[in-house]
Amino acid sequence: MTTAETRPRPSPPGLPFAVERIGYRHQPLGDLYHFLLTTSWRQLIGAIVVGYVATNLVFALLYWWPGNAIENARPGSFSDAFFFSVQTMATIGYGKMAPATLYGHVLVTVEALSGLLGFAMATGLIFAKFSRPTARVLFSRVAVISRRDGVQSLMFRVANARRNQIVDAHLRLSMLRDETTPEGEAIRRFHDLHLQRSSAAFFAITWTAVHRIEEHSPLYGQTAESLAASKTQVIVSLLGVDETLSQTVHARYNYDHSDLRWGARFVDILSRSSEGRLTVNYGRFHDCEPAAE
Repeated sequence: MTTAETRPRPSPPGLPFAVERIGYRHQPLGDLYHFLLTTSWRQLIGAIVVGYVATNLVFALLYWWPGNAIENARPGSFSDAFFFSVQTMATIGYGKMAPATLYGHVLVTVEALSGLLGFAMATGLIFAKFSRPTARVLFSRVAVISRRDGVQSLMFRVANARRNQIVDAHLRLSMLRDETTPEGEAIRRFHDLHLQRSSAAFFAITWTAVHRIEEHSPLYGQTAESLAASKTQVIVSLLGVDETLSQTVHARYNYDHSDLRWGARFVDILSRSSEGRLTVNYGRFHDCEPAAE
């Protein structure tokens, strides 16, 4: 059993428990690359659009301020200055408008360099985000506790939602709950839950993971009421190599104590067609039924 003792405290996004940060100032700009890489596509594209428009507005203001920096621009026209900035930054160069003074030429030089650097960084960021290896793994919405091979067991189902395989797949199961030390200190402690089979040479369709609740198990002797009282959560992580990308992928899911179904079993989803082909009914992947006594 491995333990990690910590006081309940605020946590970064993505952890399987909700907490509030106190005494810590979140600074997304302090790690801008990681922030943009992990944000949603909508937020990333929105940030690029806002940055692009804002930068052109700043350069347009600098072109417009002297009043004579752009040749063939309408006098006092901010829109002409803005669209000249767009043409310069994107290196379009229609030829209708051009810098007319030394100030204009210097400003065009600065903006052209800024545009090259900005487009290069945006392209690299989009490619890095697009090429990140991800796993499409389906976890059953509930976990069940019932007898398997005569032993009370905790079970959940995992499925590979892609048509390829995850090679050298490894499952790890942990339990997180509130405990009190002999000294009276309240802590949040991790316990490893050993699986009957924690690895597979390849993961292609479905996998029912089984943890046998025997005397050495941290779940031994526990009830639904005791798990609720200790705010127990069961955390699953899967790690493997995507055979198509040849890159490591991972997925994670957590079950709250309210997601555990006592005395239930998963319904069968595997069958054989009349032609002998294996059939998987994903429509009932999350369904369970009372277990036989």
